[in-house]
Amino acid sequence: MTAPPLAGLKILEIGHYIAAPFCTRILADLGAEVIKLEPPGGDPFRGWGAAKDGNSVWFSIHGRNKLSVELDLKKDRETLLKLAARADVLVENLRAGQLERLNIGPDVLLAANPRLVIARISGYGQDGPYRDKPAFGAIGEAIGGLRHLTGHPGGTSELPPPRCGISISDDLAGLYAAIGLLAAVWQRDAMGTGRGRVVDVNLVDSVFSLMEGMLPEYALDGRVRQPAGAALPTASPTNTYPCADGRWLCIGGNSDLIFARLMAAIGRPELAGDPAYATNGLRCENRTALDFAISAWTRTLPAREAEAILEAAEVPCSRLFDIADCAADPHFRARRAVQEIDDPLIGRTLHPGPAIRLDGERPEDVVRWTGPAVGAHTDHVLHTLLGLPRG
Repeated sequence: MTAPPLAGLKILEIGHYIAAPFCTRILADLGAEVIKLEPPGGDPFRGWGAAKDGNSVWFSIHGRNKLSVELDLKKDRETLLKLAARADVLVENLRAGQLERLNIGPDVLLAANPRLVIARISGYGQDGPYRDKPAFGAIGEAIGGLRHLTGHPGGTSELPPPRCGISISDDLAGLYAAIGLLAAVWQRDAMGTGRGRVVDVNLVDSVFSLMEGMLPEYALDGRVRQPAGAALPTASPTNTYPCADGRWLCIGGNSDLIFARLMAAIGRPELAGDPAYATNGLRCENRTALDFAISAWTRTLPAREAEAILEAAEVPCSRLFDIADCAADPHFRARRAVQEIDDPLIGRTLHPGPAIRLDGERPEDVVRWTGPAVGAHTDHVLHTLLGLPRG
């Protein structure tokens, strides 16, 4: 096997909870050396979710392929600066300005290592009038525009708009931070500038970047996209339909050819020739009646059976998978998207495989080790890698 693409890239993580650790997990999976600095007692994320023998099962993934060093930044600034001097990249997601309050801001870090790329992830960014406001993932969804769109269509419910069920703002910010820091490393090394840069990423901008064409639409004539539930306002039929077993089936039949196949599969071929449904635009105008016809069919069948019929007709569709479905699915297993892993702290467990696949590398080789105990590599990093004296 060849070396992984980021082999030799040295990353220092000052991260807690989700955004920065998610960023560095992606980079560690790609072969970077990641030293995760944890405060005394460890990343607070170790207390989230289910645990076995006092060890977080979430952290098995969250900390995989990383070296854990327990370090109190308030008391051991000099060790941090030595680690920064050795690193290519530092990733942090403390509250905006917290590095400066600890007297380890970018000016101090770049004085110790002028080549250092510093990726900063925060709620609102390192400047602007909201800079000092606290934020979590839900706030990023709310102010970035996503939570408005995941609401119920007007007049259909008095329940609040639901969140998507995961910390999507943090994950998005982690992805953007990974892209940004790799761009800065490329500029430094391949383009030959030789200098470090500060990469400023935040939860709100990361969510807002996904709002597609909504901003120019608003600028055009003041239109504001409203919640559409499971449907898409610009495509039909594209919706999620109830089945006889209480499960749901997502169907995408909005192209003209696929629409004809879908109507034949549900026993309504005459609708494919109906002038009211001749184009996607007309189908959007007549969505309610069309969705009623499709759901009348799905309600008569279990989700798996309806799915099989539509798949045979080459109509894009899927049951709504829960995590048990994902864990057992043959495609997930065949591509090693679900992997059985031995974790010394929690025993046999399951990990997600890499979302990025590179030829010549096996996805089962990505997880080199699982999330370690707090400070498991402190001695190795400080005394072997840094060469600091013991005692």
